[in-house]
Amino acid sequence: MALTESRPGALGASLPTFTLADPFGRSFASTELAGARGLLVAVTCNHCPYAKAVWGRLIALADEARPLGIHTVAINPNLNPDYPEDSPQAMQAEIRTRGIPFPYLVDVDQSVARSLGAVCTPEFFLYDADGVLVYHGRLDDNWQDPGRVTRQELRDAVRALAQGRPVPGEQRPALGCSIKWV
Repeated sequence: MALTESRPGALGASLPTFTLADPFGRSFASTELAGARGLLVAVTCNHCPYAKAVWGRLIALADEARPLGIHTVAINPNLNPDYPEDSPQAMQAEIRTRGIPFPYLVDVDQSVARSLGAVCTPEFFLYDADGVLVYHGRLDDNWQDPGRVTRQELRDAVRALAQGRPVPGEQRPALGCSIKWV
């Protein structure tokens, strides 16, 4: 897989309004997903080795963020026939296997990924309680080896947001597989 780097996010941008379904057919509206302090949006998929490598860390962070008032949602824009591992049926299996505790939604027409400005998987967007983008970038500084992580930028941003402190200004781009645009 070719490594793709996210583009700088427009900090201060508003969370796009959308309604997407999970692979079981339940609908979720962006206006109802956030917690009292904010919403973490992960644009991700099943097949990408970069995304696979951080699923466990994303789930752990979501578990930490939820009691702090920050909810999490994952969005899969890779519904491309060339990648059957990203199909809704495969997403169902991923949810069950990993025990994903937050909505993992199907972006069939890729409109949400486009409106976010996402270009790769995994790519992370953190919005405050008013739906304003305060963080855009990577999860941490070592996608391959959790034991070698020295900087957890997304966790730091989540904690700062939850505590009402400014989110750190230095934000590094996400690295991953390109979104499979159709």
